Amino acid sequence: MGNVTVVAPDVSRSGASHSITYSRPLVCNKVDINGRFTGFSVQGSPADCVKLAVMQLHEGPIDLLVAGINNGANVGINVYYSGTVAAAMEGALLEIPAVAMSLATEEQMDFEKAAAYCAKILKKLMPVESGDVININIPQLSKGEPKGVRVVPQSSKGFDEYYIRQKNEQGQTVFQLAGEPNHTDETPTDTTSLVEGFITITALAPDMTNHEKTRQLEQIKWQENSGNESIS
Repeated sequence: MGNVTVVAPDVSRSGASHSITYSRPLVCNKVDINGRFTGFSVQGSPADCVKLAVMQLHEGPIDLLVAGINNGANVGINVYYSGTVAAAMEGALLEIPAVAMSLATEEQMDFEKAAAYCAKILKKLMPVESGDVININIPQLSKGEPKGVRVVPQSSKGFDEYYIRQKNEQGQTVFQLAGEPNHTDETPTDTTSLVEGFITITALAPDMTNHEKTRQLEQIKWQENSGNESIS
């Protein structure tokens, strides 16, 4: 589909969300694999990788930023924790069309097959517009071919979470986060549709403003009658 510049964290950054590194310089190494693949390894978050790629590592304009394919789905509230989705969001903030891709977790992950599905979807999506963030999730492929493609909203649910109290080797009390997926949406969402075996497509946006609530807040009288004194 074009010339690709690959920039990725040096280790797994699962759950990094939209964190960035500013307290230390970023270490970046060029990686060559048997002369067949060249990319860049960055000691930073996925969002760091996007910033560095756009500002330093890639020459010329960028037609599309692709984050993933992630090992594990990014649906429901996991979207907020996801480094993969955050990388796409960073692209949107830099006015680059962006797509996040993830594959539902299972024992044997078939990324090659997932990539083929994603490539077909990308061809139909193009051209993605500047500022767009398209979140694509591929269901577990060991269960057979996906049932189809659904364009659905993001679920507001994620996991029924809890912490397990444990002792580590040093005798310290530690807490391990655990949980069970919550698939109780009454209407089709990214979470329920993925579980049902559909490829899901969800359009996201970096603007987190609650516009309806903002309009309500604008109706509150925040200043005294003189117009010179605030409530503080």
